[in-house]
Order: sequence, then structure tokens, then C-alpha cells
Amino acid sequence: MLAINQFEKQQYLNVETFRKNGNGVKTPVWFVQDGENLIVWTETTSGKARRVRNRGEVNIAPCKADGTLLGDWVAASAKADDSDAALSHLKQLMARKYGIAFHLFGLMGKLRRSKYTSILVELGK
Repeated sequence: MLAINQFEKQQYLNVETFRKNGNGVKTPVWFVQDGENLIVWTETTSGKARRVRNRGEVNIAPCKADGTLLGDWVAASAKADDSDAALSHLKQLMARKYGIAFHLFGLMGKLRRSKYTSILVELGK
């Protein structure tokens, strides 16, 4: 079974990250597929980025913008990477997938002086 197939042509990914006490937090996010991996764009200081740095285990599922699931949960591992190379690669992929919406989102972030990180999600880890 190729779990990666359920993420093709999807717009949103529901990412369940875990607090230090083990409680899960589910968040719908934009994402891109890069080969066998998925990559999420988020602010460096976001809760999901902090939780990924503390505990790299996540569950993911394709979803609608409101978090309604469109597929099955899949166990995965995640790693935050805010290097210039990772962010540059992710920006290109996100712009290709989301177009003007991503550019507008980026402009709002610049106005707020936000810093971003990429979260690399590897399935089945």
C-alpha cells in the first residue's frame, strides 16, 4: 500500500503534533509533495514547529481547509529545517502549487516580519 498516494492533488494536510504531555494537536496546513516526502511551510515560532522540534512523531491525513479528513491517518516523522536552502526550495514548490495565494500569504508575513521554517514529513517513520 502506498500511503503517499492519498496526498496527491490535495490542498491541505491535517498534521497532528504532540505536546510534551502526549496530547495531540491537529492543525490543517498547506503542504507540498516532494518525491516521497511532504513539506509544510509554517512560522518558526508556531506551536506545531515547537512541538515538532520537541518530538518528531506526527500523524498526517489529507483534509479540507477546516480540518475535515479526506483520507486515513498515517504515522510519520517530522523535522523542522529553517536553513536558507530548505526555505528557498520550499518557496519554489509552494509558489508553483498555490500561486498568487502563497505570494499574498508571504507578503502578509513580511509585513509582520515573520520568520519561517520548513517541516519535512517522512511517511512510515
